[in-house]
Amino acid sequence: MSDETNGMDPGAEPRAGRAERPVRADARRNIDALLKAAMEVFAESGVDAPVREIAERAGVGVGTVYRHFPQRSDLVVAIFQNEVNSCADAAPALAAACDPGEALSRWMQRYVELIGTKRGLGAALHSGDPAFEALPAYFESRLRPTLQALLDSAVCAGKIRAGVDPDDLLRAVASLSAPARDRDPAHARRMVALLVDGLRYGASPPAGRESGE
Repeated sequence: MSDETNGMDPGAEPRAGRAERPVRADARRNIDALLKAAMEVFAESGVDAPVREIAERAGVGVGTVYRHFPQRSDLVVAIFQNEVNSCADAAPALAAACDPGEALSRWMQRYVELIGTKRGLGAALHSGDPAFEALPAYFESRLRPTLQALLDSAVCAGKIRAGVDPDDLLRAVASLSAPARDRDPAHARRMVALLVDGLRYGASPPAGRESGE
């Protein structure tokens, strides 16, 4: 990956060799800084933005980018997986801090943020590059069970009605988050809040509470 080519940098370590060694703390910090910087740069300038711009924003040398992400597709995949993992990992913390209905509502808003990131990578993700073929399955494998757990808890607590399909909900939020000309950026959040409110219609009280117990 470079300003001139997306190919392997001659000085980069083989990917298999790097994967077998634990990542040092300083390398982890560099990777985190690169992912954050690349996500910002891609959102501003597109996924073909110069690598030097990413390196400068991350505060590292261009060689560091090459060392961790020899191909531009490696960087895109890493950003995508990092954002998906962050979204999925937010659910347990929300479940511990909020009641089940509020945890679901807040996680859905977190998912809106993820959709925005995914849209920023759209040009690459829909390029037909084989490097991205496994990402839809990764997306589903991390987020579907996460949402299912939140839904199950909210149903058991009597906060939403039963029978909501997590796949339907994930697709609905993605549709509501689609960009549109002259639309307020907060529009998607408001629409998703209304969607979650709709799930409360027909909710059943938890077992044992029907008679006021």
